[in-house]
Amino acid sequence: MSIPEFGSDTLNDLTPDPTEKRRVVVLISGNGSNLQALIDAQSHDRLSGEIVAVISNEPGAYGLKRAHEAGIDAVALPHREYDSREAYDSALITVIERHEPDLIVLSGFMRILSPHFVERYEGRMLNIHPSLLPAYQGLNTHARALADGITEHGCSVHFVTEELDGGPVAIQAVVNVEAGESEESLTEKIHAREHLILPIAVNWFLEGRLQFAGDSATIDGMTLPRHGMRLSHQDAAEELDET
Repeated sequence: MSIPEFGSDTLNDLTPDPTEKRRVVVLISGNGSNLQALIDAQSHDRLSGEIVAVISNEPGAYGLKRAHEAGIDAVALPHREYDSREAYDSALITVIERHEPDLIVLSGFMRILSPHFVERYEGRMLNIHPSLLPAYQGLNTHARALADGITEHGCSVHFVTEELDGGPVAIQAVVNVEAGESEESLTEKIHAREHLILPIAVNWFLEGRLQFAGDSATIDGMTLPRHGMRLSHQDAAEELDET
């Protein structure tokens, strides 16, 4: 459903229902396959929290249907109805604050966030990115990787900071790039790995194990390397039952 513009970025008169579960808001723009991975993890008690809302800047995003069918509050907030990035992000903050989340997950949310938004949620906002960061920040990662002739590619879950795709990495999964690999086949392999590692990272955060430490991320109090925890191609393939 669509909502009107807001004049404020806080809602003082709304109080969420009391709950012991940590609360997650997911931001999407499209199909929502990674959202579905989170919903599936929650339904199998593999998420130490609850997805309380899904918000999309694209009102036709199929991910909103996924949320609705799972009984999750689904909200369309079209960015084209706002005059500036800052105005949109203020409205987005207002909607998010209704749900008082512990964690924001960017799951294919195709918007560059304003510094005001990032500052507000820094340390409790995770993003899934289709490359082994810091390699291939930005868009068209698979095509760029294939053009460079690399032999390993993958995906990363990282904390969001003001640097685009530059925040501390929590976990990565590697995929071997085969000779003659197409962009379509590589995309399919990496999607499977995204669906594997995003719920893991989200669960770590909700359990209090994964934390933001400015220039780095920590797990159980130990500083992670720049690439975070890394699943090799073989380890990921075994987890995914790939033949």
